Amino acid sequence: MMRSLLTASSGMLAQQTNIDVISNNLANVNTTGFKKSRVDFQSLLYQSIRKPVASTEGFFNPTGIEVGHGVRIAGTLKDYSTGMLQETGNDLDVCIEGSGFFMVELPDGSVGYTRAGNFRIDAEGFLVNSNGYRLLSSQGNVNTTNSMTVNGKTMKYIQPDTDTNTIHISTTGIVATEKLDISSAAAPVIELANFANPAALEAIGSTIYIGNEVSGNVTIDNPTQGNMGALQAGFLESSNVKIVEEMVKLIIAQRAYEINSKSIQTSDELLSMTNNLRR
Repeated sequence: MMRSLLTASSGMLAQQTNIDVISNNLANVNTTGFKKSRVDFQSLLYQSIRKPVASTEGFFNPTGIEVGHGVRIAGTLKDYSTGMLQETGNDLDVCIEGSGFFMVELPDGSVGYTRAGNFRIDAEGFLVNSNGYRLLSSQGNVNTTNSMTVNGKTMKYIQPDTDTNTIHISTTGIVATEKLDISSAAAPVIELANFANPAALEAIGSTIYIGNEVSGNVTIDNPTQGNMGALQAGFLESSNVKIVEEMVKLIIAQRAYEINSKSIQTSDELLSMTNNLRR
């Protein structure tokens, strides 16, 4: 009888995590560059009460008896499908049409990766994201005061010519101004990064991810090169959360939670009946 209590409780715990993930998806439905997550479930160990056997001496049991011990969360996976592109008219708003991540420097000096391209120019003339983290590149007219190495490349800050109010970002990542047009070799270039297993990237908040051993080595290239997508200035990538889809998942998770709680209630009632037999 205790097995059913533990099995049902594992189901409730798993569905609670599922509801937490769905709720986070819905909470970020309007977050620029947000990628929804989903929960993967995995069954726990089975107890073999009786093995299946072939027909011997008139006895035949082709299936045997196995009883499971519940469910657990195998992991949460990010869905990196492209969200809807929303036109803003701001030349410093940039979206990625396809694969790739922007690279920014985090406060601890490490590199963060993001799909959110809502950039601006800070007081020192550098391109920064909404958190104030500076955009990184290795090409063109970049600031040389500070730098870091990523996968063998020296990454520096992008510093456009701020003497002009006209800044254009091409599909290939070239940051052009009135003084430095697209054909200029000194024009800064926004580079993109990608991973062999982006699903393993670790989310640290603010739609920023960091790499790890499981995500594989980072590949850095220009937009439209290799497996990198193209840039589109004047647009932002919306969250890829679909409200109706998440609401359906939420209803299913809620019903599964209720059913497991009913299993616990039923097991408790059966235990009470068993205890009453002694009286």
